[in-house]
Order: sequence, then structure tokens, then C-alpha cells
Amino acid sequence: MLRHVAYSIAPGSLALSRSVLDRAADRRRDDDWLEKAWAAPDTQVVVVAGDQIQVVEDRSALRFVAPSEAPEGIRVFLGIDRESGAGMTAEGRAVFGVLVDSAADESYGGLRELGALLNDREAGLAVHVIGLSNWHGVHTHCANCGEHTEVVEAGHVRRCPACGLSHFPRSDPAIIVLVTDDQDRALLGRNEAWPVGRYSTLAGFVEPGESLEAAVRREVLEETGVIVGPEIEYAGSQPWPLPASLMLGFYAKATNFDIDVDQDEIAEAKWFTREDLRALVEAGTMALPGAISISRRLIEGWYGESLSGSW
Repeated sequence: MLRHVAYSIAPGSLALSRSVLDRAADRRRDDDWLEKAWAAPDTQVVVVAGDQIQVVEDRSALRFVAPSEAPEGIRVFLGIDRESGAGMTAEGRAVFGVLVDSAADESYGGLRELGALLNDREAGLAVHVIGLSNWHGVHTHCANCGEHTEVVEAGHVRRCPACGLSHFPRSDPAIIVLVTDDQDRALLGRNEAWPVGRYSTLAGFVEPGESLEAAVRREVLEETGVIVGPEIEYAGSQPWPLPASLMLGFYAKATNFDIDVDQDEIAEAKWFTREDLRALVEAGTMALPGAISISRRLIEGWYGESLSGSW
């Protein structure tokens, strides 16, 4: 009898799931309030170019500017900092993003670099505004009639002036799973595009009409030939706005243990004991996902403690 899945991701360890800002979605249609908030002297603005966001000189935090210093671009309202003790009203300080067309330079950084360095407030801001930036970049025209869309509702909707259709940002659900066998070994795979020695948990997008559990079973079977049984346990989620995913993490138990990789997405997959994993990581012959990845947290949740080394 397979044991019940009993691993867990440490609370607060998912770097891109942290957020303390009140998004104040009810203010997005209040144009008068938004203009007053933009004019307030203590309002903060972050500047984003594509999936790159402006940072301070030592690259350890986001760079905030006053609205008067912000460049021209798409203005998006990100929320209210109710913990600041300041602001144009008793509500708190407003925070906006400005999305620019210009190419990022050395004053910008990406989530892979910054995610683990930012505090809870700035991590939440970064994933929100970068997700919006990536969405605006590829949804400039109406999917229904082809007309150029207009930005409304503080950057969270694009509306077609011709057919009236409203377009909203979407997040594509993707499962990511650490599968174990009857010996409590972990199944890890190497993507075809990765160098030898780089491994991660298995992952894939959820298809239309498919439950999360069904997606776990399908992806694992397609990529490795391993069958997942009834024991699937949700572990946590993390936004991954590169460009528009929501990663849903799971632990699962296998009912067969022979591996037959698809040789399409997955070049090789192996069962690893904890001793195997530690020895390979310490020898430098195996690289694990980086600190901001939910995959890394799934692996460490199974392993029982933090591991060194990453991509």
C-alpha cells in the first residue's frame, strides 16, 4: 500500500507568491479618484519595459519614482499601500506602474534575478506589473474584429471601440509535480533543451475541460510513461508572469516505476533517493532549479531541508 503523500512546501518560501499591497480593484473605474491619486505627492511609480522592471543601483530593490518623474507610457494602478501610514487619504499611499516601449537597460532587472531579493511588498508589486506589461504587449488588437483596443479600468482591461468587446488579463494554469515511488524516491526530468545535469520536477499546461488532477496524471504519463495513482496532494501555487502562467504545485505517488521518456520535451528522467540527490548536488554534477522556482520548493519539501546549488 502506498503511503499518503505527506510532504509540504515551507510557508512563505514561494518567492513570487508574496504580496501585502491591497489591489483596491474597486478604484479601477473611478477616474476622478485615480487622477487625484496620481497627483498625490507621496504616490509611488514603478517603470516596466516588457518583463524588466527598474531597480535601484545595487539591484536589491525596486526603484520608485514620483508621478512627476515617470516617463510616458501605459499607466496601470497597482493598489494601495495601507501599511504606509501615509497617502492622499486615510486609505494609504497609491502605487502605479508605467509600461514603456523603450528597451530595458542596466537600470532594469528581471524576476529571475530579483525575485528572491525583493521584500514581500515589492515581490507582489513586481509580479503584478510585469504580468500586466506582458499582457498589454501582445493584446493590442481585438481578437474578435482586429481593431486596435483602448486601455481602460486603470490598465486592467482593453476595450474594443469597434465591437465593444472587453479583453481581460488571463493566467494560464500549469501543473508542476514531484512524483515519488514506493521507495520514496523522487522522479526528476531533464528538458531536451537543458544541458546534462540540469533536472527539475515535471510540469505542463492544463488543457481545456481538464481538472488539475487529470493534468497531473496526463503530463507525467506523456513525459515519462509513469502512472500516477489516486494520491495527489496540492502543495501551493505561484504566479509566473513570464509571460502569463499560474504554477500549481502538487505531490503525487506513482503506481508503476518503469520510465519511458517521450524524447520530445523530456530527454531523460530518473528516480533519485535523497542520498543520490545530495551527492550529485555537492559534487557539482547536478543543478537544481533556482530559489524562486516552485519546483525547487517541491524538491526541498520532499528532501526535508534546504539544498545548495541551482541553475
